[in-house]
Amino acid sequence: MIKEAIILAGGLGTRLRDTVPDLPKCMAPIAGRPFLSYVIDYFSKQGIEKFIFALGYKSEVIEEFIATHYKVSGQDQKMDFELSIEKEPLGTGGAIKLACSKATEKNILVLNGDTFFSIGLSEIFSFHQLHNAHCTLALKPMKNFQRYGVVLLNQDQSVKSFEEKKFYTSGLINGGIYILQKAKFMDEDLPEKFSFEKDYLEKSNGTRSIFGCIQDRYFIDIGIPEDYHRAQTELPQNI
Repeated sequence: MIKEAIILAGGLGTRLRDTVPDLPKCMAPIAGRPFLSYVIDYFSKQGIEKFIFALGYKSEVIEEFIATHYKVSGQDQKMDFELSIEKEPLGTGGAIKLACSKATEKNILVLNGDTFFSIGLSEIFSFHQLHNAHCTLALKPMKNFQRYGVVLLNQDQSVKSFEEKKFYTSGLINGGIYILQKAKFMDEDLPEKFSFEKDYLEKSNGTRSIFGCIQDRYFIDIGIPEDYHRAQTELPQNI
């Protein structure tokens, strides 16, 4: 079973700045709790024992939250927490690469701290192992949307292509959850600063074994005020 997760929690949250000022996006309050707590609690129940937080903007806010909410209360007895703090913005790829240096397992779960996707972790991990994937994406089926691009798959569920954002009547979106083979990722000649999505996934050019596992489960991204407000009632009911 997969036991370690990196949570990307260094985002500026510029589109939420008027709604949630002076907080990292993942710390935006949802029904009286930071959004991040829903992510941690859900995936700890799915078997994650160690969380590595890839931090940047206002990292001290997240560090204080972890220390007070989990460690002081004693809830960390079954969980280990580590911080990976960027001295300067590294992009999502650079942040993952830096955080991977603190991981010890062969395979690592990577999560976005401002997205909640109730995947079945054992199911997607079995899929990842079956295909010996370098990277497995959790894909969410959606209808009538234009905020996201779509992911096209080959018959064997390897990723065929990433299509740009526009209006789609239906399609599979990248749900922002990945399982990475650490050694394969770290052995690549990747720069210190890069986008995981644009420079690693979309520029694979057939050199990486990248697969998509479809998970038709609850998904919400609080990156815009409309969805942030929707999360206030939806999220507590879907974990």
